[in-house]
Amino acid sequence: MASAPPGCPAHGIGPGGLSRLYGPEAEDLGAVYEKLRAEHGPVAPALLHDDVPIWVVLGHSENMHMVRTPSQFCRDPRLWTAMQDGTIKPDHPLLPHFAWQPVCSHAEGDEHLRLRGAVTGAMSTIDHRGIRRHINRATQHLVNKFCESGRAELVSQFAEHLPMVMMCEIFGMPDEYNDRLVHATRDLPKGTATALASNAYLMDVLMRLTARRRAEPEDDFTSHLINHPAGLSDEEVGQHLRVVLIAAYETTTNLLANVLRVVLTDPRFRAQLNGGEMTVPQAVEQSLWDEPPFSTILPYVAKQETELGGQRIRKGDALLFGIAPGNVDPRVRPDLTANMKGNRSHLAFGGGPHECPGQDIGRAIADVGVDALLTRLPDIQLDCEEHELRWRSSISNRHLVELPVKFAPKPQQDVMAQPEHPASAQRPSNWQVSTSQLHKAVPEPVAPATAPTPTSEPATRPGVFQRLLRWWRGD
Repeated sequence: MASAPPGCPAHGIGPGGLSRLYGPEAEDLGAVYEKLRAEHGPVAPALLHDDVPIWVVLGHSENMHMVRTPSQFCRDPRLWTAMQDGTIKPDHPLLPHFAWQPVCSHAEGDEHLRLRGAVTGAMSTIDHRGIRRHINRATQHLVNKFCESGRAELVSQFAEHLPMVMMCEIFGMPDEYNDRLVHATRDLPKGTATALASNAYLMDVLMRLTARRRAEPEDDFTSHLINHPAGLSDEEVGQHLRVVLIAAYETTTNLLANVLRVVLTDPRFRAQLNGGEMTVPQAVEQSLWDEPPFSTILPYVAKQETELGGQRIRKGDALLFGIAPGNVDPRVRPDLTANMKGNRSHLAFGGGPHECPGQDIGRAIADVGVDALLTRLPDIQLDCEEHELRWRSSISNRHLVELPVKFAPKPQQDVMAQPEHPASAQRPSNWQVSTSQLHKAVPEPVAPATAPTPTSEPATRPGVFQRLLRWWRGD
């Protein structure tokens, strides 16, 4: 990855003849990754913004080896040669992604165990049964806002809001929910000119929350994180809230939009749902293979000179965890049209010591949200041609700009009342998409500015296995 005279920017080629992962020629990063795979194999050299060199890991097994071998690769960006020698400038647009922070994803050894233990410990206190009820109620409230018009735009009116409502509820900051928080959290991972400002705003919100809960703890994720025996500082708490919020929000927003898009545009996919051959949870897993919410994660850093995918990796080299290209590795998916049938060996949630600890929360929001939306609007259809859908891509992800739909106007539903149909009733035959029943409890309204009150925790908590079993059943 040695430097050389600059190439022609118009053709996406930079110093050393390396392909750029940014700029006009990298708008279709999927095509860039396949070009790199054809030229270099499962691990390829490329350039990040400002022509910072990086290895792109394209192979499924190579990605899994990297994330599962902490003796060779770590997430500490301070070991990255480009950070040490000043190649990465203080105004680099991706700096919020990889600047070192006191968080478990950048830690190793005992420090990683301490910080990660606090996060997973706080997550273990989340009442999954109560959260699923809140997701259903929030979905009903959001659908009420557009159901009478017969038309909606499901990215801006649904997919961008449901995850934020739920994360504000889980964090214990429902009053902070607003459009600015949604925009900042969506903007930060894009590497835009405003990413640094969005990060500053988000951290201000989270540090104020940390101070409030330090003084007045409640039964929420933030309070449990603060009061964990690991003894996190306020800075550590705020930074972990940021990591969890961004990962959970962006992942789930994209997941919701992608699942709904495929349901509305792919006749085979829809037929499998209609015929009961696929449940919504299985549809979610299929989407995690085909259009993972995060395309890549950066950086992993080589702790020593090593070899990966036939390439010599030097100590201090950075590597891009290639989730999207790894998921379409022809060695594991020779037929990309084949249904994965709930197979969870995709790379969407990472692996190894830094595997996403909150993935089941994201799955629950997608499972319940999509199921409840389709139950309310069983005749929903795409309100444009599929080729007219627009996407916005960045190094971190590719997501829909909008998803316009139409349906027969429906009256608002009184989410305070019991559902009109019996709890055991099936939805219309053309939406037999899940066996789970989502209306077991009396719903309550969820306003965007004031999310639901957290369900109080029982005096004696069930064991981990019982909680997981209840969550899986949707009890």
